[in-house]
Amino acid sequence: MDMDCSHLDNFKVKYPAGNECEECVKTGDTWVHLRTCQTCGVTLCCDDSPNQHTSGHNKKTAHPVVISAEPDEKWAYCYADDSFLDY
Repeated sequence: MDMDCSHLDNFKVKYPAGNECEECVKTGDTWVHLRTCQTCGVTLCCDDSPNQHTSGHNKKTAHPVVISAEPDEKWAYCYADDSFLDY
C-alpha cells in the first residue's frame, strides 16, 4: 500500500452489484473492463473502453477510489493520489 494515500488506508471493499457498465447499458454501447466506485457503488467502464465512464465519474464527483470489478482481480486505485493497492 502507498502510505501517502489516506484514501486507501483501512480500505474496505464495496463489491459490484452487477457485471455491466450502468451508463453503457443506457446507450447500448460496449465496454472492455469494469470498475466499481468505492464511494457510491456505481459500476462503470474503464479507460480502455470507448466511453471511459469511470474516469468521467471521478471528474464529475471527485469520488477518489475504485476497484476492479473483473473476476480474479483484487486491486484498488485512488485517483486523488494516483495510488494502487492490491488486496
